[in-house]
Amino acid sequence: MRSEVLFIILGMALVTYFTRFGALALFRFTGIPTWLNRWLKYVPVAILTALIIPSLLLPQGYLDISLNNHYLIAGITAAFVAYKSRNIIATLGLGMSVMLILKLL
Repeated sequence: MRSEVLFIILGMALVTYFTRFGALALFRFTGIPTWLNRWLKYVPVAILTALIIPSLLLPQGYLDISLNNHYLIAGITAAFVAYKSRNIIATLGLGMSVMLILKLL
């Protein structure tokens, strides 16, 4: 393994460790404030949205909002099923089924 890769991995590990340790040391006696706790609950949703939306809207590297964008159609279907049913199995199953059907057509 090249030494640069090793140094990058070690650097990322140190940054991750010290940010977690810093938060632990900062809130050790007082606890996490309620406003920060409420704010932190939205972080996973924001990160997941930032990861998913570009792959739905930019599958070929450019904005594609059309019926030929199978990713967008399957994603909208899965989002609707998730909103209505709140069932992860139904969401994944129907989203993948729609994607498979669209790819085969």
